Formats: sequence, C-alpha cells, structure tokens
Amino acid sequence: MTLTVSRLAALVLAFAIASLPVVAQTYPQAQRIYSQAELDQMLAPVALYPDPLLSQVLMAATYPLEVAEAARWSRANPGLQGDDAVRAAQSEDWDPSVQSLVAFPQILARMDENPDWTRRLGEAFLEQEPQVMDTVQQLRRRAQAAGNLQSSEQMHVQQQGQTIVVQPASPQYVYVPYYDPLLVYGPWWWPAYQPVVWAPSSKTDSRTLEE
Repeated sequence: MTLTVSRLAALVLAFAIASLPVVAQTYPQAQRIYSQAELDQMLAPVALYPDPLLSQVLMAATYPLEVAEAARWSRANPGLQGDDAVRAAQSEDWDPSVQSLVAFPQILARMDENPDWTRRLGEAFLEQEPQVMDTVQQLRRRAQAAGNLQSSEQMHVQQQGQTIVVQPASPQYVYVPYYDPLLVYGPWWWPAYQPVVWAPSSKTDSRTLEE
C-alpha cells in the first residue's frame, strides 16, 4: 500500500476517542438515522486517522458552519502553520475542536469542499455515536485484514481487547495518512454507497512511504 503523509506540528488534543463530550449545535430536532452502508461510506476516508486527530474531526463536524469559517481563515493565513496557527485561532469564537484543526489545513479544506459529507458526519456522531465508533473499528479490522493497517515510523497500531487503537508514533507530530478507501479496505462492499475519495496533497512537505 502507498500512503502519502504530511508532517504537521501537533497540538494538545483534548478529546479521547472513547469519551468525547457530545453537544448538539444547530441541527433540527428531527434527525434521520443513517444506515450501516451510509456510515461505512462517510467514515471510510477518516477511520484510519490517528485516534486523537479522528476525535477532533468527529467533534468539529458537529460545527459545520465553524468548519467553513476556519477553512476560509486558514486560506487567508497560509503563513500560519501548526501550533502557531492554533494559537492565532484562539481569538476566534469557534469550538476548540475546530480551532485545533487549523493545524491541519488540508483536512479543513477537505471538510469545506465536501460540506454535505461534513454535515452528515456531524449528524451521525451526535445521534449515533456508539454505532459511529463501532463502524470505525469495523473499518479498521477490514484494513488490518487486508494488510493495510499496521505500525510504521509514523503511527503505532495496537490491539487492546476488541479495540484497534491508532496513535502517533511521536508525541510532537501527527502524520495525516492519505489512502484510497476503495483499495485500503479490500473490495468495497456497498456498490450504491461509494466512499469519498480525496486527492492526495500536493504540498512540498509530503513524502511517499512504501509499505
């Protein structure tokens, strides 16, 4: 498998993936319940992210308007990166999860470019958190069985009971993996629900790892 990764400065990530506080923001009271096929589809692009980063993406998705604002802010401040960007964004009236993602402008850009995906991910996390977390584990098991999820210089993959934990190898840096969801999990099993496939980053600080 080939992964394109970007070396981005990490911040203190405040939410543990197993115990995220969920606070509804602006969604209407009547919520739809997403099917397993839809959950697989929407979580496939991010399920293999390191747990601290995944937790921030899930929480930030519950604030889609703020994500859009943060993405615009990030584009307007290309010289601010990593911890410097996070510190500068603390003056913005955004949820801490959204503020933390300014350290990862590529992720913000992807969420902003796919607003329907971001909104649906946030809705699913608010309404179906246990099923969302179960789906993450199911996807990781598929990737692991296909030989595409294992420890590397950038990430540690550990089995803790029935849970697959993915953590950054270094506490100072978070590497954001690029992978094709149509390949990394093996043959895709929902023909009518194809996952979002994001283009790899063109940033010069990216490098390719052959695994």
